Amino acid sequence: MGAPKRNKPKFEKPKNIWNLARINADNELLKEYGLKNMKELWKVQSDLSKLRNNVRLLLSGTGSDSVANSIITRLVKLGVIPADSTLEKLLDLNESAFLSRRLQSVVFKKGLARSIKQARQLVVHGFISINGKKVNKPGYMVKAEEELKIGYYKPIEVTPVLKPSEGTSPAAGAKPVEEAEQQSAAESAGATA
Repeated sequence: MGAPKRNKPKFEKPKNIWNLARINADNELLKEYGLKNMKELWKVQSDLSKLRNNVRLLLSGTGSDSVANSIITRLVKLGVIPADSTLEKLLDLNESAFLSRRLQSVVFKKGLARSIKQARQLVVHGFISINGKKVNKPGYMVKAEEELKIGYYKPIEVTPVLKPSEGTSPAAGAKPVEEAEQQSAAESAGATA
């Protein structure tokens, strides 16, 4: 079982730790998916590396079909690959396929948060639930069937970010165009009465 104080890390550091191109690529992923630190990215990269190693062993003929089917069904349940995928297509997976299935990313995609960072904050602070059960781990891998059951656990009002094509700047915190027009119409009606 091992000593509880000496747990092994659940990730492997990259071999070329000071490679500038790798660092820049990893920083882009950190910003895009709102990860807290490199450890979260390294966990996903380690899981992906283990998956690729297992698929290579299966493709070489040393594994059984039941193991191949279990790997494919697990990834289909997670929503990472379509149901008709083969083992060869699993080698084409990248980190983005798994990072987009994290609870933090799904909450942002569903529009429950204004930004990816706010999505993380809502998850950590206990505002997000899956099927009525509070989940406060932003790295939770959301299954395809659970994606429709994500909602707020506590009542909270989060106004969505306006797109620049809607006429106002999202950074300025301006009201939507329709609300601004209604408010100005109400003010002008009040001034004439």
